[in-house]
Amino acid sequence: MNLEEYKGVYVFAQQVDNVINNIAFELVGKGKDLAEALGTEVTAVLVGSNVKGLADQLAEYGADKVIVVDDPELKEYRTEPYAHAIASVINKYKPEIFLVGATAIGRDLGPRVSARIHTGLTADCTQLEIGDFPLAPVPGKEQKHNQLLMTRPAFGGNTIATIACPDFRPQMATVRPGVMQKRERKPGVKANVEEFNPGFTPDHKYVEIMEVVKAVSNTVDIMDAKILVSGGRGMGSPENFKMLEDLAEVLDGQVSCSRAVVDAGWKPKDLQVGQTGKTVRPNVYFAVGISGAIQHLAGMEESDIIVAINKDESAPIFDVADYGVVGDLNKIVPALTEKLRAELAKNQ
Repeated sequence: MNLEEYKGVYVFAQQVDNVINNIAFELVGKGKDLAEALGTEVTAVLVGSNVKGLADQLAEYGADKVIVVDDPELKEYRTEPYAHAIASVINKYKPEIFLVGATAIGRDLGPRVSARIHTGLTADCTQLEIGDFPLAPVPGKEQKHNQLLMTRPAFGGNTIATIACPDFRPQMATVRPGVMQKRERKPGVKANVEEFNPGFTPDHKYVEIMEVVKAVSNTVDIMDAKILVSGGRGMGSPENFKMLEDLAEVLDGQVSCSRAVVDAGWKPKDLQVGQTGKTVRPNVYFAVGISGAIQHLAGMEESDIIVAINKDESAPIFDVADYGVVGDLNKIVPALTEKLRAELAKNQ
């Protein structure tokens, strides 16, 4: 493999029902950072049926170029045709870096593509940067420059690993949604579009979709919430989350939790904040009965305002909190809820 042939940062722009997933814009933003460090450009790969009209949105968020693979076989996501499309794009254009969102689709697609093109894949990354590998010089071993350093949780989130793929291209990673920052949108920017279609020949590997059933949920995704009231092991019991629900209701926010709560079976996984859960950036984050382990901090430390309530004054959560209250949460949370409710009633 001639590594010099591979240039540019490419991102998979996931869309469903002709609506671009937010992760695509996040990847374009991070891709732009990586491309600037390498002195190259970022290209979005848009795959689907009748999706060319979406290309300008990607340009508005920073994509220098958009490759559109448009075919009726790509109307709904299916592993085989999508893997064929992306692998064909990589074989033709030879990107140095290829990023995929760690969504349900991306986690299925990424490994299939990397296997087809014989390169590595680092899954569920929370940080990407350009640097040297090995990180520190090792006697007798070449230190390669301008490598993609991919950081992800390992061993169940108990440690952080930085991984590189120095000998194969492209360097591939799936990236956790909500971790990377979108760039500021520039309305009116037109995309530099290149259309590419490798051709599709359906065979026995193509899944036939008989029916699409849309999931209906009344739960708001915590990644979209402006105010989160998050509880940890210190809540003591699942019943005590009622006081957090009351506080969240007054604030028009959502309840979330730490990994310990999910492990105990008190709350479902989709409410978990942290390295092995979801990464959130609300305007206000209440950390109630949460000690502040590094895995949890990684998922919420970018919140605009962090309010910590904990009986342990030495808890690490206070190191990142903007406001901290040391005391019994069973007394503090109800009192805070009643005070806020009274203030809101007064102002109505």
